[in-house]
Amino acid sequence: MIQRIQTVYLLISIFLTGLLLWLPLADITSGGIVYLFDISGIHKGEELVYNGLPLVIFLIIIIALHVAVVFLYRKRIAQIRILVFTIILLLGLFGIFFYFAYMGFEGAKASFKIPAAFPLVVIILDYLAIRSIGKDEALIRSLNRIR
Repeated sequence: MIQRIQTVYLLISIFLTGLLLWLPLADITSGGIVYLFDISGIHKGEELVYNGLPLVIFLIIIIALHVAVVFLYRKRIAQIRILVFTIILLLGLFGIFFYFAYMGFEGAKASFKIPAAFPLVVIILDYLAIRSIGKDEALIRSLNRIR
């Protein structure tokens, strides 16, 4: 399980996605007021302007799916299917980031921070994991033909 390269990709994906729970995603400037956008929502100082519950739910589902894929190492086809679904969820999460950043703010300027790019990095890592899992599946099938 841990000796496979796809497990390393998935563990890095879990780590990066988990970091999103604590790191700020963007600063939003609208009308001279600076708002902080993190996973819990959009804040103006200590006041919560928009609740980020959909983001939290998306992240928890994505992390749970990555953990499930790590432990489904004997079911390679299921791993690939779950990872494709996870990539779709990550694209949705990225869309929700932009929706939250520009939602309800007229003429808002969002300055995204580095953690906002983590979903794209996780998508790339998931793609690499899918390729590695596919190579393992092809190797197993070729060994079955030899028997």
